[in-house]
Amino acid sequence: MPELVKMAELSELPPGGSKEVEHDGRIYALFNVDGKITAIDGICPHQGGPLAEGPLDGTLVTCPWHGWQFDVCSGKTPMGSKLKQTVYEVTVEGQDVMVSVP
Repeated sequence: MPELVKMAELSELPPGGSKEVEHDGRIYALFNVDGKITAIDGICPHQGGPLAEGPLDGTLVTCPWHGWQFDVCSGKTPMGSKLKQTVYEVTVEGQDVMVSVP
């Protein structure tokens, strides 16, 4: 059953910003897309690159290691692959960014 876990505060995620968070052995990447906070698996499936360290252009994050891209809202890649990052539900409670984790 999923649980809500505080992963950040809003002040840590300015518009266009990102943050990597480790919780219970899993890496999450949080992003602020024009005021909407999103969370996806933080490790690129290609070769394990840290997605939160990649540049964010609109809703697309680019892995800093080899350039793979993922939409931080849907988890899908525009590269024609069936690969997809898991997207996690995010709730903002006051200044707390809460992520629903498995």
